[in-house]
Amino acid sequence: MTREEKSIAIENLTAQLAGTNIIYVSDISGLNAETTSNLRRACFKAGIKLEVVKNTLLAKAMEASANDYGDLPTVLTGNSAIFISDVANAPGKIIKDFRKKSDKPVLKGAYINSEVYIGDNQLDALATIKSKEELLGELIGLLQSPAQRIISALQNKFSGEESEEA
Repeated sequence: MTREEKSIAIENLTAQLAGTNIIYVSDISGLNAETTSNLRRACFKAGIKLEVVKNTLLAKAMEASANDYGDLPTVLTGNSAIFISDVANAPGKIIKDFRKKSDKPVLKGAYINSEVYIGDNQLDALATIKSKEELLGELIGLLQSPAQRIISALQNKFSGEESEEA
């Protein structure tokens, strides 16, 4: 790769990093072609961009980014692939699902909404993070619950008074 090609690759990676707050870094080396293809297909269906990257280029892109990736660049050794998503737990779920059949992909680390997670031991926690939509649904349900109880109680009270008058 020429210096100009590297510079363009770093710019492209920096732009990708700037466009998201959710990045998982994993090791997918050792996966055969069929499994890799299945992983890419699953990522595509879930709206996740999967890309194999050079560690040095990703480290420079993280350095050039406005985001603070903390210790995440320290995990950039060996083969690395990045999962870029709009849903915080989606890459974790995909990785966990693939780990049922194989020991790969191995989670190296993740950056989710300014929080940095390092190590494969974080996978269970990351896979169970609630998405924005799930949190909003729970919040709306909690907010509606008291109002629904009041309406139900009022309806029961008024329907009880009507039956007493008849």
